[in-house]
Amino acid sequence: MLLTMNTDSAQAILFAPDENDAHELFKKEWLLTNSRGSFSSSTVLGVDTRRYHGLLTGSLTPPANRIVSLSKCLESITVGENQIDISSFEFDGKIAPQGFHNLTGFRRDVGVHFDFDLGNGNLTKSIYLLEDRDAIAIVYDFSNITEKAQLSVRPLIAMRDFHSLQTSKTAFTSEWRCDGLSVSNSQLPETELFLRSEQMWFENSDQWWHRFFYRTERERGQDCFEDLYSPGQFKCQIESDCRIVIWASLGKDGNAHELLDINIDNAIDRLVDHQKKITKKAGNKDKHLRHLFVAADQFIVERVIDDRTTPTILAGFPWFLDWGRDAFISLEGLLLCTGRFEEAAGVLTTFASAVSEGMIPNRFDDYGNEPHYNSVDASLWFAHSAFRYLAVTDDRQTFEKELLNAIRHIVDRYQNSTRFGIHADTDGLIIAGDKNTQLTWMDAKSGDVAFTPRHGKAVEINALWYSCLCSLAEYYRETETPSEATWMDAQYYGSMAEKVGQSFCDLFWNKQANCLYDCIANADTPDASIRPNQIYAVSLPFSPLTPKQQQAVVHTVRKHLLTPYGLRTLCPSDERYRPRYCGDSFERDSAYHQGTVWPHLIGAFIEAHLKVNEFSGNSLTEAGQFLAPLLDHLSNDGCVPAISEIFDGDQPQKPKGCFTQAWSVAEVLRAYQIIKAE
Repeated sequence: MLLTMNTDSAQAILFAPDENDAHELFKKEWLLTNSRGSFSSSTVLGVDTRRYHGLLTGSLTPPANRIVSLSKCLESITVGENQIDISSFEFDGKIAPQGFHNLTGFRRDVGVHFDFDLGNGNLTKSIYLLEDRDAIAIVYDFSNITEKAQLSVRPLIAMRDFHSLQTSKTAFTSEWRCDGLSVSNSQLPETELFLRSEQMWFENSDQWWHRFFYRTERERGQDCFEDLYSPGQFKCQIESDCRIVIWASLGKDGNAHELLDINIDNAIDRLVDHQKKITKKAGNKDKHLRHLFVAADQFIVERVIDDRTTPTILAGFPWFLDWGRDAFISLEGLLLCTGRFEEAAGVLTTFASAVSEGMIPNRFDDYGNEPHYNSVDASLWFAHSAFRYLAVTDDRQTFEKELLNAIRHIVDRYQNSTRFGIHADTDGLIIAGDKNTQLTWMDAKSGDVAFTPRHGKAVEINALWYSCLCSLAEYYRETETPSEATWMDAQYYGSMAEKVGQSFCDLFWNKQANCLYDCIANADTPDASIRPNQIYAVSLPFSPLTPKQQQAVVHTVRKHLLTPYGLRTLCPSDERYRPRYCGDSFERDSAYHQGTVWPHLIGAFIEAHLKVNEFSGNSLTEAGQFLAPLLDHLSNDGCVPAISEIFDGDQPQKPKGCFTQAWSVAEVLRAYQIIKAE
């Protein structure tokens, strides 16, 4: 079987002559998203390998409370006495049916498309996720039909929280109403899946299908079997070239059928118009930039707070929601670099309004809107993003009215004290947490085991703190309406920054290794682990280091941590280094920040690399080479178009974790534009 994978004009030719080779293609995934945080996802062969795969995963309280509703469909075409399978399922030790053998091509644009050779004609099956509602269209386009045939589609339904798995013990009900089929689950009151097709009739035949197998879940040491419910089959006769559409929508309080008040041509046109809008500033000539803009759009969704919608940034698919740290590391790449300034302002103001005791929420609850405050860096990344927003847009009104007070409040509470013992020490540096807390981005913990303890004074936290103070001082020095008050503010924040900068160099500089210590819980025993966190002391807008020290940091990070897919989280020569991210949750968490590669770190590294080399032609060429493998991964590997959350530390560096991560895409996009701008 020759499978052509096309993603917005990028092509990869994949060859799978038999079932054994096809197993490699199970790792190639696709994803469709919408503005609600809903999504549709599977593999390019149509075999679900995760509990998170499904044709329709809707958000009952956008973007949270996500429900896998329509999981998959059993599809076949009968010609005479011959049955042609076009669906593929995996059970434990067996793939049946094996419709992928009839698959000749896959491509993704505003939908995903599977091309099949039926022998007596051709079929293109397409899936479209509507942009503003929890609804999909499954479209069957038949062409070159030479014999009469019958299409049969049996929906297989999960109707469960997207983190869980379904069992046949659950009570389902189905009834025909409003010219369609309503399916509900006793465990999800007032929630229904509605299925409709104008061209097909429906035959009742309740069934449970047992023991679907999700291989990726087994690899991750998790439960991997599921039962799915089917109320019956949709059927129709195929006598000539035609288009058949099945709609599916997820809704509450009996409104699911109301979501389908649109025809398929209008739905596709709206999706095309949306993609044209978001890629307009990328232009038509730069393929990589267009792919990055499309990938970036997947994370920009709406959150409903107090009956109003506001933009937010999902951290990653398939399982993360909006996280403060991730949102503000991602904001410049996803929104400022793509010219989506109004949405950037919306994200910033939403989080600013939720500031508490000088802390920005690190996340909102998975099943509601309650904020959680449990990080030391989310607030500092918020301040960084706010200043970048001002620099890019010159929107002083939003900055001064909505963001500045939040920044000042953060600085005041970080200086004097807030949750988790976060405060400025006598040397001006921020100290945070204790042995029982994990407050930085290296936060993996299992029970009482903290795999990367970094309480005390962390290097990137204090680099962010210094840059924030410098940004405030510069803002007040350069204000358009200077006064005695602004002069005093400039002096105040400037003197704080000066003290912090001197203390930073005195405390963090590791003379023996010619780089920076990673964390200091005790001044007598600083953590000399070579980790990537020190790169921010060079890449951020203001650095406390001398030019010579900055060059040394970049050299050390490049020598020990740089890989084709980002930076390792620990030097390979360290005895704690873990070369592979695999196994059960404990094993994976123990490797998460102990050698695993994170693509998003390439953004800070490239910026630092270019800075210390004064953006020379040679350094720009090298930066392009650093980025090239990730750009190839974006279009041709893993999930398309996407950049994975993490990679293994050692070769072969396989993508792992979330199949697409906001800050991975954002920082590659930002770095790409920095290189192109020069």
